[in-house]
Amino acid sequence: MKNPTIKSATGFRKMTPDAVFSTANAIYTGLNGNTNIAAPPVPFDLPTLLAANNTLGAANSAALDGGRKAVAQRNHDKEVVVKLLDQLAKYVQSNCKDDMTIFLSSGFKAQSSTKVTAATASESVRYVKVGPSSGQAQVKLVSVPGAGSYELRWAPVPAGGVPTTWTTQPITSLRSATVISGLTPGTTYAFQGRAVIQSAYTDWSDSVNQMAT
Repeated sequence: MKNPTIKSATGFRKMTPDAVFSTANAIYTGLNGNTNIAAPPVPFDLPTLLAANNTLGAANSAALDGGRKAVAQRNHDKEVVVKLLDQLAKYVQSNCKDDMTIFLSSGFKAQSSTKVTAATASESVRYVKVGPSSGQAQVKLVSVPGAGSYELRWAPVPAGGVPTTWTTQPITSLRSATVISGLTPGTTYAFQGRAVIQSAYTDWSDSVNQMAT
């Protein structure tokens, strides 16, 4: 059996307990009664996830006052949910038929198919990452000496591979990454950047591709 090309974005252990709770709710909703994933039974009954997540939700509320015992219980309950989500992630990515629409119907998010290994992804784009919410991307441009501002543009990559429908956004500060919203999950986008120096524009950078989740 070949390895699946769609990989689930996990990292649940790094999330806050509240984020784990909301993520698990979304995944439970996505998988409960989902007939798109025709596969062997899930590793455990979905009510097991629901019960564990309800326990985590109660523990999150109980730990709001910062009590040591309540915080320890919340952390324990979070770990229980995280382990269940990790099992489900492997199950879904193995049984979604490598179909992004089916995969996303589970409530999981997909890892980017583009991995940036260089210090900068292009001459003007430092990196492009999956955003904090579905349909978002985080883009960080490279600082250019003498630049007063910058421009970022993005477009879906069609079957032919050459984007044509660009959306442009001015960038005045590079202190933090720019969050782009309104992207279509499962669609790969090309991102380009350029600098504005004394009212003149530099050339658009090479494209950096990122799949929206």
